[in-house]
Amino acid sequence: MCIHQLNLLAASNNLPISNFLGKQHPIEAHHLSSICDIMEKAMVNGDTCIIRCILVVFQVVFKFFFSPQTERNRDIVRRSGLLLWQLLMAPRDQICSEIQKEVCLAISSGLNILYPGEAEINNLLKLVLTEGEKRNSGLSQLRDVILTNLAEQLQNNRFGSEDDDHYRLNDELLHYILKIVVRESCVLITKCQTVSKDDFQRLLSTVPAASSCLRYLMAVQNHLLSNTILIKPDDNDDSDSSLQGETLKVQELKTSILSLATQILTGCDEVLEMLQQVTTALINSDISDREQRLKGLEQITKATMLGHLLPVLLTSLMHPNLQTLTMADALMPQLVQLVLYTSQTALLLKTQSPVFSELNSSPSCAPEQKGKQLPDERMLEEKEEPGFLTGLKIPAPWAAGKTVETVHPVRDNYKFKETVHIPGARCLYLRFDNRCSSQYDYDKLVIYAGPSTNSRKVAEYGGNTLGYGSRSVLGTGWPKDLVKVEGDTVTFSFEMRSGREHNTPDKAMWGFACTVRAQESSEDVSGGLPFLVDLALGLSVLACSMLRILYNGPEITKDEETCQELLRSKLLQRCQWQVEANGVISPALTPSPSPLPLTIEEDREFTYPSDVLVPPVGHYFDLPRIRLPPGIMIKLREISGRARPQFRPSIK
Repeated sequence: MCIHQLNLLAASNNLPISNFLGKQHPIEAHHLSSICDIMEKAMVNGDTCIIRCILVVFQVVFKFFFSPQTERNRDIVRRSGLLLWQLLMAPRDQICSEIQKEVCLAISSGLNILYPGEAEINNLLKLVLTEGEKRNSGLSQLRDVILTNLAEQLQNNRFGSEDDDHYRLNDELLHYILKIVVRESCVLITKCQTVSKDDFQRLLSTVPAASSCLRYLMAVQNHLLSNTILIKPDDNDDSDSSLQGETLKVQELKTSILSLATQILTGCDEVLEMLQQVTTALINSDISDREQRLKGLEQITKATMLGHLLPVLLTSLMHPNLQTLTMADALMPQLVQLVLYTSQTALLLKTQSPVFSELNSSPSCAPEQKGKQLPDERMLEEKEEPGFLTGLKIPAPWAAGKTVETVHPVRDNYKFKETVHIPGARCLYLRFDNRCSSQYDYDKLVIYAGPSTNSRKVAEYGGNTLGYGSRSVLGTGWPKDLVKVEGDTVTFSFEMRSGREHNTPDKAMWGFACTVRAQESSEDVSGGLPFLVDLALGLSVLACSMLRILYNGPEITKDEETCQELLRSKLLQRCQWQVEANGVISPALTPSPSPLPLTIEEDREFTYPSDVLVPPVGHYFDLPRIRLPPGIMIKLREISGRARPQFRPSIK
């Protein structure tokens, strides 16, 4: 136990013991060989206590005291790995779960020592990812420990380090991890339909706990998105090599994000399909706790990849760095499918809200209610087709208001100024905290109806009625009712002009706190939208944004911007174009009779006839002339270097 505690303390990088252990000399090979001898003897005798102690020793040795540089050390490492693997693959009835856990921790601690090459680590991870749940529970436990450690390392190095490539697994392993996450999500959703009532309540009490595979995918996604969105280029280093390196890094990150996003959206498509099936099955079932299961289904869904991965991905894809034509072209089909699944499932759950109210009514009234139609429903049918947003109250975050407050209590010479702006508001309503107070009435708050202290003054408040300081207040005192300010902007200016007296308590110098709202009565904004409705709206917004990118097409290049005047010039309108076999448009080599007028005025708007791109077959003809203004002709002569010809009269 003491050794195990030492190992736990050493795992923290902030403790002095970690620095002390890190500076110790590496252990010699014969010492590790003696540890292996003790382990072999304990395994033969079945001494679980010694086995656990040696496993903890392995964790400390692999983490701090061993470096397999020589051939003898590598032989000892192979021997240690065989012993650990023998314990890991032992039948469950021959090894307790505590020993199996310590074996996984030992292998994870010495992962780079036991498997020195990248290929060996990838082979191990492929084994535990593909065979973990089939062959042995120890393999699945080892998978969880390794992925948890890698996820923690990625989170600690979120903004890039030299070890990123080591912590980020290749695409093949990510694909295996994603398959496990999809399977876990589908199983979790299916349990809402299959487990008993008591088991379902226990299931609700355990979510939303993320599995190790899901945690690793979350870490990889956050790592890639953080490096693409949050990191800004170094403004001080403007060298060509630095800019080129940053450009290559950003392109590499975008490629990785596109690959990961494609796989995540594909997995979410499968999970949403399962969610729709389970929702339909629950609606059509006659189980007694159907209402509770349908309500709990949303909470269970948040524990899957739909709740842990998809919302972060959707929000990040709206960032300008990721709003590219390549992203839109690749992700648009999947986004459309996800919008359909989420909106359909959200509508299914929404249509069951009348069922919930009918469950509490008597059975005798059910047939009678079924035949009747509520007035609101008839009006709904006349006005619009019901959708997943029909009847839902969209949350208004601005209705919650914004709180403006000083420090509590205020100090000597304290000054405070803040402006609140709520776009579109006709007037603002201010509600003050009942604890507002200042030492003297000239330690006051001034309110202005505008963006600065030069705006119209609305009111001023100061002082206290607690019997300290001035023992009076400005005017009628701090307001207990709402204060109305016309317009959409209000400015608060508070200044503590007096020095605090020794007998003045904190409550007499509390300062002020005020909530600014655009409505006279605050709306209920705590509930928010149902999760699937919110998800469907987010997917719809992202799909519309991507659709706009596809509609606009490629961005205008710098060359095109430079040549805008030339592209709009009517000089190019005298050219005839033909489409070659490879689809390229090029000037026609053989002129043909043209429908263009013989003279095109530069200052007039000209439109090509529709048949110009396909020149008819014919004989040579004179191209139409364009009369250019003298200013353009002078510039053309300057560029070409040819002077205007001079005509001299002939001498007879």
